[in-house]
Amino acid sequence: MEQKLYQKLCDIVGEEQVLTEEPMKKHTTFRIGGNADYFVRPGSREEIAGILQTCRSAQIPCYVIGNGSNLLVGDRGIRGVVVQLFKNFNHIQAEGTTLTVQAGAINSLVASKALEAELTGYEFAAGIPGTIGGAVVMNAGAYGGEMKDILSEVTVLDQEGNFLTLKNSELELGYRTSIISRKGYVVIEAKLTLAKGKKEEILARMEELKEKRVSKQPLEYPSAGSTFKRPEGYFAGKLIMDAGLRGFRVGGAQVSEKHCGFVINTGNATAADVEKLMSEVQRIVEETFGVKLEPEVKRIGEN
Repeated sequence: MEQKLYQKLCDIVGEEQVLTEEPMKKHTTFRIGGNADYFVRPGSREEIAGILQTCRSAQIPCYVIGNGSNLLVGDRGIRGVVVQLFKNFNHIQAEGTTLTVQAGAINSLVASKALEAELTGYEFAAGIPGTIGGAVVMNAGAYGGEMKDILSEVTVLDQEGNFLTLKNSELELGYRTSIISRKGYVVIEAKLTLAKGKKEEILARMEELKEKRVSKQPLEYPSAGSTFKRPEGYFAGKLIMDAGLRGFRVGGAQVSEKHCGFVINTGNATAADVEKLMSEVQRIVEETFGVKLEPEVKRIGEN
């Protein structure tokens, strides 16, 4: 069965794009995670559909990721197939005030293309470390901007293997949520509607936001960004700090001293360390303030 699956995946994307026993710590910004049975890098929507159909037919678990910026992978890795939409699937086209972007394009690259085309509106996302596919799924936002403000339509692949094009109004975009995440769709492409701007002003805004990130976030350590969602009426980082948890550690995982909303890998953290730390933070914050923190980081794989 394993040899048959491997051959089918190779037939779809080519042997050089199918890796076996691939360490997931190489593909997550946390730098944590055991091996994936199969790690596949498609380069077209047809290849993506083919892989997902093959996994469905063989009843093999299949996980679609971008650059792993919001992901915690278990220490025993992932049974099944990981499909990475990243550098092989990152074409961006500018036409008028519209950017058409494949799901694997990283946000900093999208922001650079918008700058090049003198289009404003994407500056807020320039420093978000994920791909646009992930940003669309979770309606990513920062510094007063959100994906819902600039998305015009998204092409997705549904669970039955059909390509659908959804308008902004059909995406049900809310705080860190969308119809895409609820229905398990895979983002293929996004169309962004931006506005004409002045290059120097766009660049200045991008530099200003970059400076804010560098000064306030622990970018020098591996992490998965903001660990918890913002509870209504509160800020997760402030609750964690006020609960006396700045610098709190479990093994190699630590609540950042620079920004308490981040859990960082100090060098040798395991997924078990991170999970135990997150659980303790949730417990202590709830006991102290009566607020239940909900993880923003997505957890996949085996412990």
